[in-house]
Amino acid sequence: MYIASGVKGVPMVFLITDSQIVNEQFLVYINGILTSGWIADLFPKEDVDNILGSIGNDAKAAGIPDTPEARINFFISRVKRNLHVVLAFSPVGDSFRIRARCFPGLVNCT
Repeated sequence: MYIASGVKGVPMVFLITDSQIVNEQFLVYINGILTSGWIADLFPKEDVDNILGSIGNDAKAAGIPDTPEARINFFISRVKRNLHVVLAFSPVGDSFRIRARCFPGLVNCT
């Protein structure tokens, strides 16, 4: 999803329902996508270097400085623009209330 939306610029939707969450750890990643657009340690260093090289021409055309930090920010901005997260959670029961309290990005960044 990140490569397609950030490098290739393909708009896409990531749809997830509450019944698909079998491990609460998965919500840490969803929360990261919603709050910052980035998941820490998602890619190894070599892959990050390849991604930054792949977006080099687009970044240069957009007037982005040729620094790793600027290119990472450019990549994240493209992900934020092209990747749309749709949460289909049922408000019935305690699980939604508990998840919203533990992962505030689920309700604050939607």
